[in-house]
Amino acid sequence: MKSVNFILFSSILLSIYVCNAIAQTKMNAEIAYTKNDFSINELENKSWRKAKEVSVEKYWSGENAPVGRHFKAKLLWSETALYIRFEANRTEPLIVSETPNLKSKTRGLWDRDVCEIFIAPDKDEPRKYFEFEIAPNGEWIDLAIHQLPNERKTDFDYDSGMQSKAVIEKDKVTMAIKVEWKAFGKTPKIGDVWLGNLFRCVGIGAGRGYLAWQATRTEQANFHVPEKFGKFEFVK
Repeated sequence: MKSVNFILFSSILLSIYVCNAIAQTKMNAEIAYTKNDFSINELENKSWRKAKEVSVEKYWSGENAPVGRHFKAKLLWSETALYIRFEANRTEPLIVSETPNLKSKTRGLWDRDVCEIFIAPDKDEPRKYFEFEIAPNGEWIDLAIHQLPNERKTDFDYDSGMQSKAVIEKDKVTMAIKVEWKAFGKTPKIGDVWLGNLFRCVGIGAGRGYLAWQATRTEQANFHVPEKFGKFEFVK
């Protein structure tokens, strides 16, 4: 009987280990190629149909988020630019500025409702990456980050020339970003892999939610964890 119990106990431990390992496995996302550049204002451009959806349904901690906070992302690339399109569920009041600034970057945007992408062009240097945020009202910010062992250096003067567009509907918000390759200092090729993560901040106060494609699993909500970045692969 003892041996049977031991085997059963061992099996349970193994199952827990496997489930945890699967939960923490880094995922990959494909960035589909489009030969046709288009305006970021074209949120329904047919090129978006080529992109595979990345569905984000969990908080940074790995815990499930309410369906009303889920979002999806699509990524495209052309010879000249990177395109990101977010479609976020909307079931609660939006935390946005009533007088949006669309002409220049908005510091502190991360304290409101936003969708974000972090992207590191050099997979051998994941601690050097770029951050792009867009709010439901179209406000935006772009930053260059260098995550050091004991501090994070942020270049607030970084100028990517990013373009943004957002539309608020009854049950969802659609937001899109376009960034030309000169902002990254390099142009990808088919098969290249860059690193990064996708996020959404939604809500206010104690109920504020921080969703992440790749769970960072920090004690407190923290997106700046390059070690948890997933892979973005450029495909034809």
